Amino acid sequence: MRTRGAGGEPAGLPAEVTSFVGRRHELAELKRLLGTSHVVTVVGAGGVGKTRLALRAAEDVRRSFPGGVRLVELAALEDPALLVQAVGEALSVTDYSTRPPLDVLVERLRDRQTLIVLDTCEHVLAECATLVDTLVRALPGLRVLATSRQALGIDGEQIVELAPLSTPAPDGDFAVPLAESDAVRLFAERAVAVVPEFEVTEENEEVVAEICRRLDGLPLAIEMAVVRLRALSVRQVLERLDDRFRLLTGGSRAALPRQRTLRALFEWSYELCTEQERLMWQRVSVFAGGLDLEAAEHVCAGDGIAHEDVLELVAGLVDKSVLLRRESEGVVRYRLLDTVQRFGRELLAASGDEATLHRRHRDYYRKITSRAWAELFGATQQAWVERLRRDHANLRKALDWSLREPGEAETGLAMTAELLYHWSGYHLSEGSGWFDRSLAAATEPGEVRAHALWAGAWVALLRDDHTTALARLKEATAIAERLGLRVTHGYIAFLSGMAAVCGGDLETGMRRYEEAAAAHRAVGNPIGLALALNRLALANAFLGRPVARDLAEECMALCDLYGEGWHRAYALLALAIDAWRGGDTRAACEMNNESLRYNTAVGDQLGMGMNLEVHAWSAAGEHRYERAARLLGVVRTSWRAAGARLGEFRYMSGCHDDCVAAACEALGERAFQAETARGAALTREEALAYALRERAPAAHEPAPFEGRIAPLTRRETEIAHLVAEGLSNKDIAGRLVISQRTAEGHIEHILDKLGFKSRAQVAAWIKERLSERPEGPAADRADGADGPVNEGRTPATRTT
Repeated sequence: MRTRGAGGEPAGLPAEVTSFVGRRHELAELKRLLGTSHVVTVVGAGGVGKTRLALRAAEDVRRSFPGGVRLVELAALEDPALLVQAVGEALSVTDYSTRPPLDVLVERLRDRQTLIVLDTCEHVLAECATLVDTLVRALPGLRVLATSRQALGIDGEQIVELAPLSTPAPDGDFAVPLAESDAVRLFAERAVAVVPEFEVTEENEEVVAEICRRLDGLPLAIEMAVVRLRALSVRQVLERLDDRFRLLTGGSRAALPRQRTLRALFEWSYELCTEQERLMWQRVSVFAGGLDLEAAEHVCAGDGIAHEDVLELVAGLVDKSVLLRRESEGVVRYRLLDTVQRFGRELLAASGDEATLHRRHRDYYRKITSRAWAELFGATQQAWVERLRRDHANLRKALDWSLREPGEAETGLAMTAELLYHWSGYHLSEGSGWFDRSLAAATEPGEVRAHALWAGAWVALLRDDHTTALARLKEATAIAERLGLRVTHGYIAFLSGMAAVCGGDLETGMRRYEEAAAAHRAVGNPIGLALALNRLALANAFLGRPVARDLAEECMALCDLYGEGWHRAYALLALAIDAWRGGDTRAACEMNNESLRYNTAVGDQLGMGMNLEVHAWSAAGEHRYERAARLLGVVRTSWRAAGARLGEFRYMSGCHDDCVAAACEALGERAFQAETARGAALTREEALAYALRERAPAAHEPAPFEGRIAPLTRRETEIAHLVAEGLSNKDIAGRLVISQRTAEGHIEHILDKLGFKSRAQVAAWIKERLSERPEGPAADRADGADGPVNEGRTPATRTT
């Protein structure tokens, strides 16, 4: 169906028969570029919605092109030599002379302000590039809006990279809260057309969210999944997504063949690749969560792909929107959408090379963990911490393969042990599971097992599992004595000290720490020595013993010699406690801030918790009780995140209790609880900013309300703001993709909690809160108020 122009001639654009969901920022950017550039190309993966976005943009700017807006659909064009004729036909250009078709086309378009939408260019890319370049050079009034999986690559071309629709948290490159997810909105709107009574409710919203995540927010895949609601429930659809290429075959009969099934969509992309690019697609699918160029060179080269060709092949897959390029802090990584990856893995399995690639992948990450462990105590420490964090999914996959593959369990055990700091800093519960699994799978009583036993004991102590920790230390001791493992003996002494401290016996723990320090000093192991020194310094600082400063300074000197920061942060923490004990709160805060910044950088929840504790104690020591109470709320959240309360530093719980008592007495129970609740409600970033600023908030300062206004929940706060905007219950339900009944239930809860009787009172209360905010963005950021709202992702735009 075509729309009609004012004069009755075809306007050249198909009518929209379904609603247009999301893409507000991308649409605005596209329209802006069409006003300034002759050629704009929307690029993205198959099924991401390039055509739909281009058509909506073209319709919105149609009045700016009195010469007409014309759609040229190229997907069915098989012979590139017929491109000019196909464009001419779409523009209703007919000529019976012997002149070249291109000359005729240029003549017809001359002196006309025309927009041509050139849809699906990737399979005739070179010919499209030549034609478009020729046309825009000859016709100043012409604009071309192209869609393609690969840019045309001509001068002056503006490129809008179209990402998938935003999917609900918790993970993914495009994760947002459920209510803001365009993918969920699309699912909900299309589902109503299939099952009229369908709605996203509190009972099914997580299932819908998971479907959208598993389908990467790809609009075409989501629409195909929705079709299955004719026969299946949303949970049944989710359960069958592992076989998605068989399930998602419900495309529109009016669509092009490649858009009727998900498999056909990716087969189309696959056919556009060169033979080597297809081979690379198969091989990069072995990675999990992304990869960098170095990983691609090590794992994918060989057997048909030369090492020096990997860069060009990766670039080719990026250009064709098979690989997504992401740059963060100077590091470029590549990622396949999950559905694209599954297609590649099917092809890899069919090729017979799957086992070889899995082994290459494991071997590469085995080298990574080995290097990370060897270089842990040094200037590259933080870089390794960040690298392991980025490659967590690949490390997990390499470990899983090692523990499943016959004869490879000991390699998996060694990797598990070498990732000790990775587990303790970020993934404590998961790390515990890997130690359980790998120690059960690899039972050879050698040096590798001894290492894994003491490392596993450490993780168990951090999780308060003393029984497991002591059993592992006992077995490690037997192996170390039999094999004469002196370094292992040093770690066993250290962890025995930690176990004693966790059990409440500080003096015994300190004696074992001293034994550990002596053992590591004797064998010249700096990392073990630094561990023992900083724990001794912390314990002595707590006890108010002067030796604490000497121990901490020795530890810092050792760390500085190697350029190390993590253990140094704990020595700084000891110096901060020593200064606080001595009444020098300014020095304590300065040293504690430096320690906190490093612990934050490496993600050490335990260290961060102690840093925040000391900040609270210092605030109370200066009689800044509101700040102390709020920081105690932050501390509560921090210990919950760390899975412990003070952890191995629980001997300092008396200081915590004294701080609570002093702040509560000074403020009164009600004010103390209110400030503590404010601190607990801060996000991690807000809490750190507040702790590092070291200033008391103004007495009138409101609680942060980015999703939280005490006593409301995050969702209730969101709805309260919508009430203040004047939205009806129906409008709120539509905005948040929930049922009207659910919205009404939330509003009843809000009224009950606030003691109000009307929506008008809620609106007035919210507006009063907004008016009380400190003026200016700096003030907002300083104490946890909202910053500017990020209404969505800005589309990536580049010029070639």
